[in-house]
Amino acid sequence: APPPSTVAPSSRLAPSSDGSSTRPRTIPARPSAPQPDTKNLARSHFNPPRFAMKPQHLLVSAAVAAAQVPLAGAFSSVGAGGGAPLAGGGRRNRSRPSSRLQFEASSIDAEALAELEDIISDLMETNQARRSSLPLSPGRSAPSPASMSEASSAHGMPWSTTIGRTDETNPLLYMPFWEWQLDFMKESLTNLHPIECRTLNDLEVSYNDNQEKRARIVNHCYASDEYRKIRMTYYDAGDSVQVFNSVWYPDAKYNLPVLGIDLLSFNRKRYLAIVDFQPLHQDEDDHATTYEHILHPIKDKYDTLKGKMSSKFYDETQFFSKEMLFARFEDGKIVDKDLFPAFQSYVKTHLELVQNTPAATSSEEVQHVFDRQKAYDTYSADRDPAAGLFAAMFGKQWAEDFIYDFLFSLSERSEEGLNLSPPSFGGPPPGGRPGGGAPSGGAPVQKDAPRKVSA
Repeated sequence: APPPSTVAPSSRLAPSSDGSSTRPRTIPARPSAPQPDTKNLARSHFNPPRFAMKPQHLLVSAAVAAAQVPLAGAFSSVGAGGGAPLAGGGRRNRSRPSSRLQFEASSIDAEALAELEDIISDLMETNQARRSSLPLSPGRSAPSPASMSEASSAHGMPWSTTIGRTDETNPLLYMPFWEWQLDFMKESLTNLHPIECRTLNDLEVSYNDNQEKRARIVNHCYASDEYRKIRMTYYDAGDSVQVFNSVWYPDAKYNLPVLGIDLLSFNRKRYLAIVDFQPLHQDEDDHATTYEHILHPIKDKYDTLKGKMSSKFYDETQFFSKEMLFARFEDGKIVDKDLFPAFQSYVKTHLELVQNTPAATSSEEVQHVFDRQKAYDTYSADRDPAAGLFAAMFGKQWAEDFIYDFLFSLSERSEEGLNLSPPSFGGPPPGGRPGGGAPSGGAPVQKDAPRKVSA
């Protein structure tokens, strides 16, 4: 019998030159479409080294094998009542609903497709097991029950008017930074969600104000797959003081620097700005990915942001990079002209760094990174330049609890307590302390000039 893939050739008399049929001629048969051996196809084509292919690849291959064949529920991997994929043992122990394979005029072997379904289910179980075996990153806070919309608008944010006195048309100097950052987070981060803003002793930290001194502070906290915590803090006291502070902690499975942002304005005459990829290790090469070469071209664009840090509060050799944006200035135009675009570039670059860095593969690596983040928090809490400001407005005890238990929640309290000195601008401003910056609680409001009050 001829093979199934061909039609038997036919013999006809080929015409001679004079038109008579004198010699036979064999006309080649036209091959018909091959009929797949679907049973062996599923077992051979879909049986590479067991877990070398992902489930989605197998589904694509299944679609090829079952081309032009209407299927109904062929690849179902749920129980009879629906729900999650079955994950109770191997394929031989897995029950199958009786209506799983329903075909109309099907030429696909049902047993082969059942075998294929088992392979896909096993792959899904194995992938889930692998994910579960990865170390859980420590330091993550409980999700907030609030939605992103509710959390981002908490306490009236973003504010449009100041609680303090002002002569400015834009009294909330750094609010555009807050708004842009939050929008960027919503657009760019995976599984972004709010987390609880609280301390172990239930200190109210999401909002506080001092109506008498016309000052207020608000805090938001978020997390995503990329970052275990992003804290955003805004302090508003009118023209006297404006502060925007934010810290982005990568998930501890990423051995990468912390993104730190600290922007302060006093009397709209003196400004202090720090934006940096704050290293967890003294040697840049000890991080999973080097980064200073990426920051250099950004910083190089802004001569106004190449200042040198005062040693009054920080040792720039610890937890600060060589490409830190640092500036002390008196020209407020620099905020919009240079600081804002540089800030945006650093934030975007930090996320790109996290996204392009492989995650740690052992619990020891994750714990090491987390320990370095704890050391960063302790260092930062002990030297927070806003400690004096918080103490003057809300009390020393509240300031200590706020800084140690919330702003830098992994920190260990220093026996010496907080440094309540004001931020240093390299010289005493009018009314300031010798060697310091603005007086505690912010520079005094000028009393000889009329002031506008924004309700």
